[in-house]
Formats: sequence, C-alpha cells, structure tokens
Amino acid sequence: MQIWAGLGNPGTSYALNRHNVGFMTADVIASEKHFAPWKKAFQGQASLGQIDQERILLLKPATFMNESGRAIGEAMRFYKLTPEDVTVFHDELDIAPMRVKVKRGGGAAGHNGLRSTIAHIGENFRRVRLGIGHPGEKSRVHGYVLGNYAKSETDALAHMLSAINHASPWLANGDDARFMSEIALSRQS
Repeated sequence: MQIWAGLGNPGTSYALNRHNVGFMTADVIASEKHFAPWKKAFQGQASLGQIDQERILLLKPATFMNESGRAIGEAMRFYKLTPEDVTVFHDELDIAPMRVKVKRGGGAAGHNGLRSTIAHIGENFRRVRLGIGHPGEKSRVHGYVLGNYAKSETDALAHMLSAINHASPWLANGDDARFMSEIALSRQS
C-alpha cells in the first residue's frame, strides 16, 4: 500500500493555479487509471486504486497547502505506513516548467506544503517535483504560484500530466530513475 498525495488548495478558485499542479496530477491518475470515485476521508478527498500490483491511495488534502501534512499524516497512520510509503506531488519553482524530477528526503525549500508534511511525518518521503519555473524576482513568487497557468501553457501541461500517468507504473514499483526517463522521452515525441 502506498499513499500518493497531490498538494494544492481546495476550491474552484484555485483549480488552475500553478500551486495546484499536485491536485491536477492526482485527478489525471485517478481518471486514467480508473480509481474509485473521490470521497471525503483523512481531511481531504481520497481515491483508492491499483497500478500494476501496487495498491495506491490518492489523496488531495482539503486543509489548504499550509496544513497538507495533517491529512497525509492521518492517512499514513490509518494504514500503518511509514514515510517511505508516501509520495508527494508538488509544484517546484527551481525546476523549469513542465519538467519532472523525483527525490527522496530533504528539506522544504520554502514550500509550505512540504514544510507541513515534514512536520507531520518527517522528511523521508518521496517527492515528485513538478517544475513551474521561477518568475525571476522573489517579490513576484506569491502571485506567480497562486496564478493560473497561461493559455499558452495548457497543451504542455496536459502533455506533462499525461506523461506522468503513463509512467506511473515505474513510480509505483519504486523505479524513480525509469519514471523520470520515460517522462523525459515523452517530451521528445
């Protein structure tokens, strides 16, 4: 059993924000992999399914980004899992738009959703870092992450989310390098 948590803020006004790309990822996987319908659980929305032989709980915390860790921690304790069984999908300013990188452990790098998750479960979870790029000036970061993707970015965003879905069996089976490689290859086609 694994928990895959997409980070974001609940509500339609945030739905297309760059900060909500984790929610978008969870939605695409749930839909394309035919997971169970979303239902209220663990202070958020949860959907159970399977990728290859792995049972996956997709989770979208409804606690707002700054308290994401509460929902993730509650689900982890309910299923008697460890941080190593948790994967968090989140936006990443320090990676070029539509690039995807995976890492295990580490700090929060200024990301409030990661800071909350670390506070509630420790830092030994896997992070799928979804590049949104940096607006250039620190003073513009807040508005940028809470801003919607531009119309010119929607095709590339859809392609990235589709590539993550198609490569998800590698992630489910713990082959992070192959997962990233498959996504990188999809960018060339």
